Amino acid sequence: MAPNSLFAILLRSPWWISWSVAGLIALVCGALLPSHIAPYAAVGALPIFGVGCLAAWRQWRAPSSARVQAVLGQAAEMPWRTFADALERAWQAEGYAVRRLTGLQADFRLEKAGQTALVSARRWKAATHGIEPLRDLQAAARAQDVPASTYIAMQGTVSDNARGYAREHGITLMEGEALAALLLKAPRTATAR
Repeated sequence: MAPNSLFAILLRSPWWISWSVAGLIALVCGALLPSHIAPYAAVGALPIFGVGCLAAWRQWRAPSSARVQAVLGQAAEMPWRTFADALERAWQAEGYAVRRLTGLQADFRLEKAGQTALVSARRWKAATHGIEPLRDLQAAARAQDVPASTYIAMQGTVSDNARGYAREHGITLMEGEALAALLLKAPRTATAR
């Protein structure tokens, strides 16, 4: 799905916005169309209502902002080895086979259902995330013929150039809520120091 499509925008918005748009479409159909056609035209709002239901389900399951901050705070205090263990257990809880890598370009190789991805996480505490580590990750993915890659940035800022590079090369940036959601999937001991 395109990131700026109507459905993608509605999925990122509060659930009630989708339901309001669907209700508005139904009202407009009822007001502007003949009474024998209006119900059939209003059915066109059902996909938007469905997106609202999906958004509500996702938002209901999402951790609160306080919980996200607590998990990120705990992760920020972890040394690399503890953080890497937490990530590994979280991915294993999602069904991935995880292999740690020793090179400087990537830290993990994830495999699940025939799909493979490389992950670079060692600079998770960097103050600024630029293009260089993303280029290194992309080079490692190309060298290993791996189609997907993820860069983890828990702290600091990811530069606009790095975001553009990630978009152009299909690198997923995992930060903030997405990282906290992943860490919350790990067994309880994964986030303990």
